[in-house]
This record gives sequence, C-alpha cells and structure tokens, in this order.
Amino acid sequence: MKSILIFVGILIVVVVLFFLIFIYSGIYNVSALDHHTAFVRWIMNTTMENSVKHHAKNIEVPALTDSTMILAGFDHYRHMCIGCHGGPGIAQSKIANGLYPHPPKLVETADQWTPAELFWITKEGVKMTGMPAWGPNAQDANLWEIVAFMQKLPSLTFEDFQAMEKKMAAHSSESHGSE
Repeated sequence: MKSILIFVGILIVVVVLFFLIFIYSGIYNVSALDHHTAFVRWIMNTTMENSVKHHAKNIEVPALTDSTMILAGFDHYRHMCIGCHGGPGIAQSKIANGLYPHPPKLVETADQWTPAELFWITKEGVKMTGMPAWGPNAQDANLWEIVAFMQKLPSLTFEDFQAMEKKMAAHSSESHGSE
C-alpha cells in the first residue's frame, strides 16, 4: 500500500511539473487564428454548456411574450448584440469574424438555450469567448427584454427585422415629437 501511495505522489509531481514546463515554455499558440484541437474545443464547450445550465437552473423567468418587451429587446439587441451575433439576413461584423471562438449566429442557435440560460449568458458573459457581461451595465429588466427578443429571433425573416426597425423608428419619432 505504501508503494502505491509513493507511486501516486511521484505521478502527481511529474504531472504538475509537466504542466508547469508546458505553461512557462510558451509553446502553446494562443493566437485567435490558430484554432483549438478538437479535444480542447470539446473541453471548453462542454465546460461552458454545463456551467451555464448549472448557474441558470434557479433563475425565475418572467413572461416574455409582451410585444412591447420584445420590441424593446429588439432595440437593445441591434445596439448591443447584432455586431457579433448578426441577425436575419444581417452578417456578423468584421470584429466578430476575428474572434475565436466565433460568436454564434443567434438566428440559428438562440433556440438551443432556455430563456434562463440566455439571460445568464447575457448578464454574466462567458470567459475567453469575447462575450461580455452586460450585467454591470444594464438592468435585469433590459436583459430580459433582449431574451424576449432572442426567443423570437430564430423565426424572424429579414423582412420581419426591417419591419421592427421601422416600428422602432416610428416609436422613436413619436416619443421625440411628444416632448
């Protein structure tokens, strides 16, 4: 039994030394142009997905079907999110093209997350992905508006998106005209 413990202790020391040498050597290329291996990508994606599910599981989701809330979420989305995540018929920006991992096209992926998970991601951000934490700069009510819009996003067409822009422009001109 003593020899097994000695072996395990030596193995741990060797593994720690290996990782220290690896970390301090600088041989791992951290360039955003040099993509992760499949194994590293799997580790990162699996860790992120399980972390989001874990941290979002107790979030209470408000009603997200109010058209005013969805329109407000559209307005926030086009100012805060569209550059990285694109929209229906709207490409992601050049900045998004340079990020790694590449930001998801939410038109295609928003429905893969629950509203609580989308809220958590939007509020907390995701380390080492370029996804900022909007929580320090936005109220929860505004973040829920974005989530309400994201719930509709996968079913929107470019024409729907343009109609929402026109509705926002009309709403904005009405607001400014009544002051």
